[in-house]
Amino acid sequence: MATIKDVARLAGVSTATVSAVVNETAYVSPSLRTRVLAAISELQYAPSAVARNLKRGRSQLIALVVADLANPFFARIVCAAEAAVAAWGYSLVVFNSDEKPDAERRALSRIRMLSCDGVVLVPVGLPSHYLRRDFEGNSMPMVLFGRTVDEDRSDTVTLDNISAAKQVTNYLLDLGHRRIGTITGPLHLTTGRGRLEGMLQAMEARGAAPRPEHVRSGEFREDVAYSVARELLLLPDRPSALYVANGVMALGAMRAMVDLGLRCPDDISIASTDTIPGIGGLRPRLTRTEHPVGDMTNEALRLLVDRIDRGMELPPRNVVFQPALVLGDSCGPISL
Repeated sequence: MATIKDVARLAGVSTATVSAVVNETAYVSPSLRTRVLAAISELQYAPSAVARNLKRGRSQLIALVVADLANPFFARIVCAAEAAVAAWGYSLVVFNSDEKPDAERRALSRIRMLSCDGVVLVPVGLPSHYLRRDFEGNSMPMVLFGRTVDEDRSDTVTLDNISAAKQVTNYLLDLGHRRIGTITGPLHLTTGRGRLEGMLQAMEARGAAPRPEHVRSGEFREDVAYSVARELLLLPDRPSALYVANGVMALGAMRAMVDLGLRCPDDISIASTDTIPGIGGLRPRLTRTEHPVGDMTNEALRLLVDRIDRGMELPPRNVVFQPALVLGDSCGPISL
C-alpha cells in the first residue's frame, strides 16, 4: 500500500506539499498540484481518513449506548440513528448496556478510548452512578435519550412519561375501571417513575387509587412481566384492567393472560405506553401510547452535532416530545 512518502518521492516534492494538496490546507502551484495528483493516481494512494480526522481533533464517530437491544424499541432507535448520523457526515458506533450499570460504564470507557466526538446515552444506573467526572471529565458532548439523570446538565430528549400514563389511565377510567393494576419499569429510572406517577395522578384526580398488591415491577423485560402478570392475574381480587409501562412487558402480560385461559378484554383489559414493531398485528390490537421515535432520535443527534460544533459552554437543552394515544381492541368497559 502506497504511503505519503511514496507519493512525495514520485512527484519530486515534500510530504508537506502532498499533505497540502490532499487536505487543501495551503496554496500549491498548479504545476506542483498536477504532479502530486498524477503520482496519487499512479500509486492509487488512499489517504487515511482516520489520520486526517485525528489531526483535526475529530474522529467523525458518534456513539450510541442503548439499554436493551433485545427490545425492538431500541433497535428502532439504532436504525434511525444510522440514517441520521450519515446525513451529518458521521459514522455510528453502537453499544448495548443490557440495563446493567457496569456494562454502561465499560461502554463509556470504550467510547473515550475510541475518541468519539460525542455520545447519545440511554442511562440505566442510579443517579449516584453519574458523577461529574464521568460526564464532563473528558469534555465529551453527550445527549441523554429517553431518560434523564437528576441534577445532570447534559442535553436531554425525552417523552412526556406522565402524560403518556395519564392518557392510558384516563381511558381505562372512562371505561369504568377502578381496580386498575400496573406493571412498572424500574423506579430508579425516570421512565419507570414518571409512568407510575402519571397513573397515580390520573387515578387520584378521579378519587381512585391502585391497591398495593396490584403494583408490580416488570423491569422493562418481557419475561419478568410475564411472571408478575401471572401473579396478578391469579389473585382472587385481580385487577379488572392492567396498565403496562412498555411494549415488551405488554407482550409478556398478554402471553400470561393467554396461558391462563383468560380473554382480553372480556376478562381483563390491557393497555400500555410504548409500542414495538408488529404489535399492530396482535389480536386483540393493543391500546397504547406511541413514541415519535424517529423525530426523537433525529432531535437527539441534531443537539449532539450542534454541541460538538459549538462547544460545551452552551446551556443544557431539554426537549420533551408528546405521546399519542392509539386505541385498539384490548380494553373494554368494566363488567358489573
